[in-house]
Amino acid sequence: MSVLVTTAVALTVGYLFGRLRPWDRLGNWAADQVRFTGPWVQGGTGRQAVVVLAHAITAPRTTWNMMRTPATETQAPMPVRDPNWVTDRTPKDRGGAA
Repeated sequence: MSVLVTTAVALTVGYLFGRLRPWDRLGNWAADQVRFTGPWVQGGTGRQAVVVLAHAITAPRTTWNMMRTPATETQAPMPVRDPNWVTDRTPKDRGGAA
């Protein structure tokens, strides 16, 4: 009887792990934390170590590639100014009646 119960519990736990996929979820979370620098950088060295360790365990190839490539600085796009903005205004933009 105990073998039957053990088998049923093992099948149930295996099914739940297959449905919930905690390994993939942990990997996706760690990849997002590493990729998008933000609050995790401000979380301290302990948080950084946990995030990088989780990412290295769940996706070792990606972690190795990220460590080898230099970090790129992201910049916000500069607004493009129209040199003819004065002549292209409508009468309503000029403050007159349209």
